[in-house]
Amino acid sequence: MGGRPQISFVVPAFNEERLLPRCIAAIQAEMARTPCTAELLVVDNASSDGTSAVALAAGAQLVFQPHRGLVQARKAGFEAASGELIANIDADTVLPPGWLAHVIKEFDRDRHLVTLSGPYDYYDVAPHIRWSARLFYIFAFAMYLVNRHILRVGSMVQGGNFVLRREALEQAGGFDERFSFYGEDTDIARRMSQVGRVIFSWRLMAQSSGRRLNGDGLLMTGLRYSMNYLWTTFLRRPFTTAWTDYR
Repeated sequence: MGGRPQISFVVPAFNEERLLPRCIAAIQAEMARTPCTAELLVVDNASSDGTSAVALAAGAQLVFQPHRGLVQARKAGFEAASGELIANIDADTVLPPGWLAHVIKEFDRDRHLVTLSGPYDYYDVAPHIRWSARLFYIFAFAMYLVNRHILRVGSMVQGGNFVLRREALEQAGGFDERFSFYGEDTDIARRMSQVGRVIFSWRLMAQSSGRRLNGDGLLMTGLRYSMNYLWTTFLRRPFTTAWTDYR
């Protein structure tokens, strides 16, 4: 391996000083309990708060990306990282115990696996929103099975909770900066499925803030993500180019 970490955690962060500490702590706990070599990078995406200070105080490697955009931040983190695997974790995401061990096991046993992802459990929303989101995942999973095994036009990835094999992403063309926010995970799933196996697993569930569900509303959020999924899968471009940041 020549000193290269087995996995690099890349965390894009825009004004995330409030939620970032919990995200970093969960990642570092996974790194401590799992027998593998790992590194943690936080990408400060033009924050105006104490995001950088939080990252440095926690011992993370800090990367700056002044061009606002989720994909732009992921790309900057990817270019600065050195791991064979790249774990893309959003700053409001909390990894559960065993998450990293499962990732390492799956990639070690399947050399054709290029992307592994899983759903979210939203920890800060009302119970009816939480269960509605789970029903949406069930519907999305059904669409994933159809697209992957029948239509063969793509796969499914949950942005903020997915791991890529470095060499496979390079083969697929890297991150596409036409996607700044919406559709970025579907684009990754579609292109990575052309170079290897992309798996969406319920065993890789992570916790996340439901602030976007609360801010945009359940119906509008579901509609917007569905339209971007279809546009990206079949037209290869995002349906929505603007987004609102909820902090």
